[in-house]
Amino acid sequence: MLWNKQMLTPAAEGGTSAPASSAANSTANASTNGEAVANAPYRAAVITLSDKGAAGQREDKSGPLAAQMLADAGIETVEQTILPDDENTLADKLRALCDGGGVDLILTTGGTGLSPRDHTPEATLRVAEKNMPGIAEAMRAASLAVTKRAMLSRGVSVVRGQTLIINLPGSPKAVGETLGFILPALPHGLEMLTGRGGECGNAPVSGK
Repeated sequence: MLWNKQMLTPAAEGGTSAPASSAANSTANASTNGEAVANAPYRAAVITLSDKGAAGQREDKSGPLAAQMLADAGIETVEQTILPDDENTLADKLRALCDGGGVDLILTTGGTGLSPRDHTPEATLRVAEKNMPGIAEAMRAASLAVTKRAMLSRGVSVVRGQTLIINLPGSPKAVGETLGFILPALPHGLEMLTGRGGECGNAPVSGK
């Protein structure tokens, strides 16, 4: 066996080998980068669906409220926008955000009711790759304790790629209630979805 000149790592005859210090630095850098990604805040986009809001005829209060609640939970809102109540426009925006890899979570607000211009669930389902019904069901269940009208909400929750999409109601009051109810569970869901966490089955089981 031949050794390289630095006498740090063995090298096969006719081959080369990187110094151990370089290999150690590469390992350390990879570990540091991995920790940085794991510790980085989750990134979110908030989309308000409103014809009047998009036309500048109505102030959007629901979108900023959702973004503030996310910030309070340590989730960074990297994009906040208002779109008209148009199914194709929303579907295109959702695809672009998810496929661009820039966000882990998308919250929409508005367009989940029964009016002719309410198309948010349809646009969301068009881009979905996996259904996540539990989130939407939990929001409706919590809202039913406040008002029976909650059963009229058609909001859905789905996954596309590594992005979670959740339809919130349109009013600021309803946004505060529903998002406040599901927010504590979202970091764990995002951890699993983005691969930052381990397998759920590896978590310690009480009593074992």
